[in-house]
Amino acid sequence: MTDVVNRATRSRMMSGIRSRDTRPERFVRSALHRAGFRFRLHAKLPGKPDVVLPKYHTVVFVHGCFWHRHAGCRYATTPASNAAFWRDKFAANKQRDSVVKRQLRRLSWRVRVVWSCQLNQRKMDALIAQIRSQGEKGASGKG
Repeated sequence: MTDVVNRATRSRMMSGIRSRDTRPERFVRSALHRAGFRFRLHAKLPGKPDVVLPKYHTVVFVHGCFWHRHAGCRYATTPASNAAFWRDKFAANKQRDSVVKRQLRRLSWRVRVVWSCQLNQRKMDALIAQIRSQGEKGASGKG
């Protein structure tokens, strides 16, 4: 199957996709900030996490379902044109995500992934509660 737009249009469309400060990232940061968390952005850690909570030794990645292949998600589609390229691209993304998580865990960071399709206040409340409870365990020496 061929693409519905020409090559130049597709290139322009793809170049407009942001890699940082996306709407899902801003939503997560806003929720964390309202909850009283203070954080760093895009710190120089493996994978450059979207949000770093140094006090809780936790990093948060905000993953787009398309690029990071959220299993079972309706947004994790594969384009019909140039399918081999996309399969390789997505496989490399997933492999890199796994390596980065392992590297961060070896450095004793807790890794949390928030999927863009699941962004709602209930999910954020659960994430916030999870970070807080782990922070309390870590502060008491049990974490």
